[in-house]
Amino acid sequence: MLHYSLVGYDGSATSQRAVRFAVSLAQACGGRVRVVSVLQVTEGSADTCALMITDPGAMRCSKLLEEVHELVPDAATLIDAEVVRGSPGDVLLEQVRRHNIDHIVIGHTERGALARWLLGSVSGEVLERAHVPVTVVR
Repeated sequence: MLHYSLVGYDGSATSQRAVRFAVSLAQACGGRVRVVSVLQVTEGSADTCALMITDPGAMRCSKLLEEVHELVPDAATLIDAEVVRGSPGDVLLEQVRRHNIDHIVIGHTERGALARWLLGSVSGEVLERAHVPVTVVR
């Protein structure tokens, strides 16, 4: 039985489908959904410094919750949300450990071989390293 599902959310169409899928599953199983948006900034850049000073994360988290509740308005009480800075794969896997997550739902966006090589694939990294079931939504 799935009690607590984690969804990596970046606002893309596939991550929106992943949220809807996870919520449907939670409703069917009596579970909950944790939606995490990862803020990945380039180390040492001027943007990083400005962001760290001006954005404590509360406003981003509020916007995330608002957006997710618009996607699944009838499931607001089932959803927790958080915005976390870091590398997406590492953050999602740390969330599993920290919050006793028993299932991950992640969207997959097709990229060319060069983009995967340069940027990596979050869904691939999570699939490779996760110790809980992972559902990839396309």
